[in-house]
Amino acid sequence: MPRYFNFTLIFAAMSVFFACFFIMPVWSTVKVAFVSTDGNFTMDYVFEVFLNPIYREGLINSFIIAFWSTIGCLLVALPLSVLFWRYEFPGKSILSSLLLLPMILPPFVGAIGVRAMLGQAGSVNSLLTGLGYMSPDHPVDWLGNGQMAGVVIMNVLHLYPILFLNVSAALANLDPALEEAAANLGCSPWDRFTKITMPLITPGVFAGGTIVFIWAFTELGVPLVFDYTRVTSVQIFNSIKDLSDNPFPYALVSVMLVFTVLLYGLSKLLFERGYSSGGGRATTARQTVELSFERCWACTTGVILCILLAIFPHIGVVLLSVSTDWYLTVLPESFTLKHFSSALSHDLTLKAVANSLKYASLATVLDLVLGFAIAHVNVRSNIRGRQILDAMAMLPLAVPGLVLAFGYLAMAREGQPFHWLMIGEDPVLIIVIAYSVRRLPFVVRSVTAGLQQVSPTLEEAAQNLGATPQRTLARITLPLVMPNLIAGGLLAFSFAMLEVSDSMILAQQSRYFPITKAIYALVGALGDGPYIASALGVWAMLFLGVTLLGAGLLLGKKLGTLFRL
Repeated sequence: MPRYFNFTLIFAAMSVFFACFFIMPVWSTVKVAFVSTDGNFTMDYVFEVFLNPIYREGLINSFIIAFWSTIGCLLVALPLSVLFWRYEFPGKSILSSLLLLPMILPPFVGAIGVRAMLGQAGSVNSLLTGLGYMSPDHPVDWLGNGQMAGVVIMNVLHLYPILFLNVSAALANLDPALEEAAANLGCSPWDRFTKITMPLITPGVFAGGTIVFIWAFTELGVPLVFDYTRVTSVQIFNSIKDLSDNPFPYALVSVMLVFTVLLYGLSKLLFERGYSSGGGRATTARQTVELSFERCWACTTGVILCILLAIFPHIGVVLLSVSTDWYLTVLPESFTLKHFSSALSHDLTLKAVANSLKYASLATVLDLVLGFAIAHVNVRSNIRGRQILDAMAMLPLAVPGLVLAFGYLAMAREGQPFHWLMIGEDPVLIIVIAYSVRRLPFVVRSVTAGLQQVSPTLEEAAQNLGATPQRTLARITLPLVMPNLIAGGLLAFSFAMLEVSDSMILAQQSRYFPITKAIYALVGALGDGPYIASALGVWAMLFLGVTLLGAGLLLGKKLGTLFRL
């Protein structure tokens, strides 16, 4: 009975937390969008979003960007996943890790490097001019007329690892006996793949595709850097200064929320149907195919070229960070390391690094406590409704960060019940909560995977020998799931350090800027601003790369499950 009471108490506390800091922000936004000036329910504002040609164009462009970003990620990730799953080739192990490199840089930082290389005075035009293929008087504006294409390319290069991880995890769980049985019945390799493998890994493909679509649909940083304002996310961001009397930003956020929740519901519906049944787990070890010498190295070369293409934006950022001047030349004219020291000593960046460390550390501590409690209730209890708690913990992956950030801003306005979250003008509390809610799914999924591997008989044996539930938790359960807890915490901390949507919207004054907001401010600054921003981006790459490597070593192939709805 005491054990059940503890679970019930944890369940109640977590429910209150999500009611206050997940449901309430969403409701604060939706309420304004559907309430008229006289306090009555209205659909006028939402209808106006679709009737207004500017808002309608933004939604259409956002949908187009998300659609092609998802298709692009699928075209990259699916062949790579199958290649690593089925064949042996030189460097396979290290190349599978290098494929995750695009995740170590926020895409809007990579966009800075791409702009330096593909701008009218960038390295690509300089190379073509030097080779005689382009007139210096008429350079091609690669990004001016193709901003949408640039945003799609940046999304694909940054997000395909999420789909790669999901598909790889789904392939790893397939039972090879199913394909062997089909082969024994005369089924060709292509038919086996299309009729057996693909239907069984569809949940993994759809799970990763859903995350990619939602991420691309609500991406804010890349369109801002490319100065592409005709998308919903940028329209919402630009309307922050006019929230008091303008309901249309709230209507825009509500429409975006409806689209993403519908997509999330569709994914859950498909997961619970026949797609997810019949695959099971592998009962025998899979034998990878040995290729000829030429084909082995062809696979290795192809993967290396894919990695080089994916880190193209990173190369641009690194070159920009070490250059003194980069204009109308293929490579920077001269190199320097001063921007790296400036990135950690500049008034704006120094405060931003300290702010991000504070925000991310507090958010991670909160995530570790909440994540372990939620996973423990979900795996170890039979409380009715625990599945709802687990779903609430994962919903931040489906609800755009832009929507939640806008909701926090709305519910913390003066006169609102949560105005106390703003300590004067300091947004530390609201940013910590926002970071925590957004990154909580990583900790929940990581700890859940660990608890599912720990047999409950170990805990029962300890309690049968007289250990209290608290002592059992401290001496048995926590040590056994500590690697999962550390891995989830590393991911939560690193992604919180580089959070974009919450940082851009909730931090309005420069002394409270986190790293990503400082980078954005420096990109538009004169003088050395873009170079210092790139150097700060390189520091961020190194930091996130180390944390992802640590999480990967602790979780192995289970890393992909953290990016599932």
